Amino acid sequence: MQIALSPSLKLGDSAPLALIAGPCVIESEQHVLFLAEEIRRIGGPFLFKASFDKANRSSVHSFRGPGFDEGLRILAGVKAKGHLVLTDIHQPAQAGPAAAVADVLQIPAFLCRQTDLLVEAKRSLTVAARKRFRSRERQQAV
Repeated sequence: MQIALSPSLKLGDSAPLALIAGPCVIESEQHVLFLAEEIRRIGGPFLFKASFDKANRSSVHSFRGPGFDEGLRILAGVKAKGHLVLTDIHQPAQAGPAAAVADVLQIPAFLCRQTDLLVEAKRSLTVAARKRFRSRERQQAV
């Protein structure tokens, strides 16, 4: 199966390796817009990946990102510049609004067994990336 995210970027069988690049978490609007332009200049077609909330930090005092609403607003600005966008979601209710901005939704590894989250991500968007399934049976069930 092959999925065309744009005329210049396809994922899946016999497609060239796709570049996914960006900061781990959104630090500022200026930073992500700068990075997106620089990555495109250097690497060509790619998926811009950034998180609005990194909930899996090693300390409760670590920076987590701008939050859902502000993060989606910033990612919408990246998309408005012509970039494909990938972001992760943590709750089923985030799937619809995030899918309105993102081309790909990613489910973090620590949430990949949350069936309701996976179902809502798939319902909201054609492409839903799941990270690091530990069980082949579970991966096939989804």
